Amino acid sequence: MSLTTSLLRVVDGIFGHLGLLNRPLDPEALIRIAQRHTGLTEFGDSSFIDPLRRFLDSSINESSLSLVGRLATRWDVVRFLSNLLQLQEAERCQPAILQERIERPIFITGLPRSGTTFLHRLMMNDAGSRAPLVWQTIYPYPERGRPDRRLAQVTRQLHAFERLAPEFRALHPLEAVSPQECSEITAHVFRSLRFDTNYHVPSYRTWLDADAERNLPAFRFHKRFLQHLQHQSDAAPRQWVLKCPEHVFALEAIRAVYPDARLIFVHRDPLKVLLSVAKLTEVLRRPFTRGLDPAEIGRQESTRWLDGTRRMMRVGDDAGLPEPVCHIHYIDLISDPLATVEGVYQHFGMRLPAEAATSIQRYVAAKPNGGYGRHDYHFEDHGLDAQIESEKFRPYLLRFGITAEALPGRRGASDHASQQEQVAGSLTV
Repeated sequence: MSLTTSLLRVVDGIFGHLGLLNRPLDPEALIRIAQRHTGLTEFGDSSFIDPLRRFLDSSINESSLSLVGRLATRWDVVRFLSNLLQLQEAERCQPAILQERIERPIFITGLPRSGTTFLHRLMMNDAGSRAPLVWQTIYPYPERGRPDRRLAQVTRQLHAFERLAPEFRALHPLEAVSPQECSEITAHVFRSLRFDTNYHVPSYRTWLDADAERNLPAFRFHKRFLQHLQHQSDAAPRQWVLKCPEHVFALEAIRAVYPDARLIFVHRDPLKVLLSVAKLTEVLRRPFTRGLDPAEIGRQESTRWLDGTRRMMRVGDDAGLPEPVCHIHYIDLISDPLATVEGVYQHFGMRLPAEAATSIQRYVAAKPNGGYGRHDYHFEDHGLDAQIESEKFRPYLLRFGITAEALPGRRGASDHASQQEQVAGSLTV
């Protein structure tokens, strides 16, 4: 444990004892802070207020927020609100923003930790493609009357988070100029699983799941956000390539808002996914809470992504879009990245430029393993049983012909290899 972590725990104990960390976060007060910060008052659509209130109530009552968590929540909310004010003002000054055409966007989705980020970054080697970048989703507009220092500012913020969560970079290497997931965009209207990943907010998550229409306003805003980014660009419109595992829960909304969308499912052995995503969720939540339950995280991720696999199975090749779903397998992606990307382009009747192919080869050579570190995962660390999980996810492997991967044995077991073979053998399809 680092000195910083030790000091923060002491502070959390003191503040928690005094009851300071459980004080309500008032949405109206945060709205007023954003208005003072930006000098703007008009939001236009105010439908974000109820989701915001639900998230704040859940985070205070259920997340056991640390001091860092409370400050981060407040900062995050004020930033989102400030961005909403700036978007509305930009539209008032430039109504043409909402006339921008977002045509045939490509949506990459699938289970988390299945290679979706790797595929996304490979496709960004094509100069004809574009994605929302990390710094753009955090600050879509510079502060009025000040020099534009957004890129440097976000770089500093990422470094600060890595000091609080030193394991994060090896699990999910991220730079200010990296393509960002769409959950950061939909979080602006407080209808995003991004909050459920970073915080223990079960009542907020239950509300999201129970709201059949929750994804439609989220993706209407998503399109609006892309229109702003596209309008700011001096270049000719390029192909939007968008990525988020959360998209498997929002396919109807995507179809409604983007009727000409193109869809990619990336498939991987779910048992490998569970171990990795549970660990990432644990690392993301740890700085923000005074209480972390790895077993609860394991159960949550298993339930969430079992639902995700069932949704992909129901869709199969037909998501109700003009073109059939493009299916990519993790094993193929890591074995031959260039051929996989070329296959995606062929599937959608596109041609990968020679310059992009060369750039992909350079990218793969420069970042073996996609820039990710290696980790030692064990089912018992998150309260999961390999055999039970294998039975639950077997239909998904069979439906899409997914290759089972060798899995770790129990921590401290004398013969890991035999246990790997036993579990992997039970998953052979």
